Amino acid sequence: MGEKKYLKWYNKIGYGSGDIAGNVVYALLAAFVMIYLTDIIGLNAGIVGTLIAVSKIFDGISDVFFGAMIDKTNTKMGKARPWMLYGYFGCAICLVAIFCIPVDMGKTAQYAWFFIAYTLLNAGFYTANNIAYSALTALITKNNSERVQMGSIRFMFAFGTSMLIQAVTVGFVAKLGGGAAAWRIVAIIYAIIGVISNTVSVLSVRELSDEELSEGKAEDEPQEKYNLIDAFKILVHNKYFLMICGAYLLMQLYSATLGMGIYFMKYVLGNDGLFGTFSWAINIPMIIGLLITPVLVERLRGMYKLNIVGYVIGTAGRLGVVIAGYMGSIPLMLFFTAVAALGMSPLQGDMNALIATTSEYTRLTTGKKVDGTMYSCTSFGTKVGGGLGTAIAGWMLAASGYVQNATTQSQSCVNMLHIMYLWLPMIFNVLITFILLNLKVEKANKELQSQ
Repeated sequence: MGEKKYLKWYNKIGYGSGDIAGNVVYALLAAFVMIYLTDIIGLNAGIVGTLIAVSKIFDGISDVFFGAMIDKTNTKMGKARPWMLYGYFGCAICLVAIFCIPVDMGKTAQYAWFFIAYTLLNAGFYTANNIAYSALTALITKNNSERVQMGSIRFMFAFGTSMLIQAVTVGFVAKLGGGAAAWRIVAIIYAIIGVISNTVSVLSVRELSDEELSEGKAEDEPQEKYNLIDAFKILVHNKYFLMICGAYLLMQLYSATLGMGIYFMKYVLGNDGLFGTFSWAINIPMIIGLLITPVLVERLRGMYKLNIVGYVIGTAGRLGVVIAGYMGSIPLMLFFTAVAALGMSPLQGDMNALIATTSEYTRLTTGKKVDGTMYSCTSFGTKVGGGLGTAIAGWMLAASGYVQNATTQSQSCVNMLHIMYLWLPMIFNVLITFILLNLKVEKANKELQSQ
């Protein structure tokens, strides 16, 4: 007899549409915030990078805090849905604020405006929304196949949204006249889209009761309470959580360095419009891969082998991009970019199911149910990895002698752009592959359950 099913097709699609909201924020910031701040507002890339890095300190603290708060929440809407719903309104406001920096304001005030808005967004509202959204994977179904399907659908929406934002934003801004006012209008439109899609996602699903999550058996004893220090200890004692957290961090560093590709397209390939073309080469294969990931996971009876094979292909693809980049062949770069994206898609699709499996490992070894705390790793990796990647790019640009809006850049800057866009993504993929080789949490759970 197969596993009990909890979700209809419209629940899965409704849930997945929530990543439109998340990527309205993430994709816009990852791909365009640096070039907006340097080339429109006139801020120094190195200083911006430093502000982003400092902001991540607050992010790291808030992730565990909100994860623990979600675990302790009990409302008619459930544990996670209230945080997901209300947190996004703050996301929308802060996103618009970042792209509303007055151009006639003093530089110190502009840096302060950006830092405050960026920190409130990432360390506060986005954290609450994103952890809650990810935690729903473990709270609305106990069926692992459904979790994989949810992850695949979610990331199809994510990469589709990211692809559209990366493909149309530059042209959209240009049609609106360019400049700060155009960026402000674009941010407002994207924020409205995000609020609508997030609300639809929240209302599309319901959370299971504690009794349902406990297989219909109510617990005789009240759930043990724990504070932030206890939650942190639970996390660090789960080696698989640390592996997933490291993999997530590297995945977002990878995405952030590719997001800086607009500089590579503009100053190395000579056409910033190619950024949208490369976005298609990344996201279409990724979506195709996500479509078949649930089937592959079921046929292979697990995620371990599929993820490893996928990332070996992904790493080989990025090596091909490096070679093609130095050859100056745009068609070959596009081809190998697509190969890499297709190989990396299974991990994107089954990551939420993998985290749910890791959360189950914590329950089996400690007896504690900490789904919200466990899912804090996704928000931590997304924000810290993405933010740190953008910060590193800013530091590298400043160190290379980047000149804002210059017709051509110095050779040292061009060399740095090669490192940022060609070499770093491949290195990150190699490191992720080594992590996946040791991520045997499915096997560990089966051994524990058989005892």
